[in-house]
Amino acid sequence: MARAKINDDQLLEKLTKVFQVYGYEGASLSLISEATGLQRASLYHRFPGGKEQMVEDVLSHVDQRFETYLLAPLKTEKSLGARVREMGKRINEFYVGGRRSCLLDTLSLGKQSGAFRKHIKASFTTWLGALEALAKEAGFGAIEARERSEQALISIEGTLVMARATGNRKPFKRAIDSLPGLLIGA
Repeated sequence: MARAKINDDQLLEKLTKVFQVYGYEGASLSLISEATGLQRASLYHRFPGGKEQMVEDVLSHVDQRFETYLLAPLKTEKSLGARVREMGKRINEFYVGGRRSCLLDTLSLGKQSGAFRKHIKASFTTWLGALEALAKEAGFGAIEARERSEQALISIEGTLVMARATGNRKPFKRAIDSLPGLLIGA
């Protein structure tokens, strides 16, 4: 059998999808091997720490994508409305219109979730902080900016869970469309 060749970014993307769908406990090495095209020995060669290292590397990879892709529009010189709409567009793309589950959500489930809790919390804190800074820039006081940013995340994450459970992605679309009103009062 020919050896599969896969670069690090491709591998992390494939692993991300497996953990998004199955969580930590449901992502067996057989599923991971099938999704990546790598045999167990190759997986352990690339991830000597096993599945736990895979998850940590995936979380770091997703954090980087969040920073460079999803949150990047918030740091431009465009108008507040343009920035939040661009971020919403990118959130929609990132979650494939609500078809893709949130990795942070699926990894927070089960017995192993404690091992990743610190990383998951830091990821949410970064996202929340970026949204809060935007709301403050829009003129909201610290408490209201915090509450608006929390509500935005609750809306996004909650509708992703709903979409996964019901197959109805319309609430996710409405959540994305509501971001300008929530975050900047537009």
